[in-house]
Amino acid sequence: MSYKMKARKNKLKITNKTGLPQSFVSMAQEEYELPVNEYRVTSLLKGIRETVLEKRHSTEIEQDVSDMIWLLFGTAVHSVLEHQDEGKDEFKETRLKLPIGDRVLSGQFDLYNAATKTITDYKTCSVWKVVFGDYTDWKRQMLIYAYMLRDAGFEVQQGEIIAMMKDHSKRDAKVKQDYPQLPVRKITFHFTEQDFSDIEQFLKDKFVEIAKVEELPDSELPVCTLEERFNSGNKYAVMKKSRKTALRVLDSAEAADEWKEQNGGDYIELRPGEDKKCKDYCSACEFCSYYKEHVKGGAE
Repeated sequence: MSYKMKARKNKLKITNKTGLPQSFVSMAQEEYELPVNEYRVTSLLKGIRETVLEKRHSTEIEQDVSDMIWLLFGTAVHSVLEHQDEGKDEFKETRLKLPIGDRVLSGQFDLYNAATKTITDYKTCSVWKVVFGDYTDWKRQMLIYAYMLRDAGFEVQQGEIIAMMKDHSKRDAKVKQDYPQLPVRKITFHFTEQDFSDIEQFLKDKFVEIAKVEELPDSELPVCTLEERFNSGNKYAVMKKSRKTALRVLDSAEAADEWKEQNGGDYIELRPGEDKKCKDYCSACEFCSYYKEHVKGGAE
């Protein structure tokens, strides 16, 4: 059986089980043409299995609007900002398309300033994204947009994220060390020629990988990596029979054994890593054999 995908409307099946106002549903029902050979920047930042399953089953994926509230919040923020006037050296909300081999990379950034050679993107996020300071995914996304802009003839030297923290607490800002003092923060990335060289290779490798697997059956697609599944890996807890909490939690069985020998303890408890992306954030999970067997099946 061939699994070659056809061009289609990339429209989710939006349900409204909690009876929210129709305006919520309408905002969630964004529709656009998705040519068979076109992949979006945000899709390429995911695992290969998730990328292919989302594209292949785009008209079958069902999502309730109540589960999309924070996504819709981000959409609303973008809608407000896109109606603001641009400066004389700026242009905004521009979709770029870049051929790579026999496929097309498509992406839309929020703002570009030709005077400062800066590309800007607005993000809504949890405060913990800023607390932990892991911006690897954001930098890669901004770098791809910058690479596409350079290809279109615009110089880009840096990218910036305007991060708006939806769960920011004024109280925590007063009492917790290293907690963001304000609910918004600007994060800047300075790009080097090596960055552009690396992202070019990343894009080429990604499309080569997609070409190799996009006609495979769903169950034969390569499983997303631990990192792509938001899984920090198994942990090994050194336990004592007289207490409920661990004496120490380590990343490997060997390290746990060594610690127990040196410091005491009665047994080692395996704490399996949790696939948080599969469980809570993958819209194509119901079409994924790994999810059905290891995440959904394991919870039943």
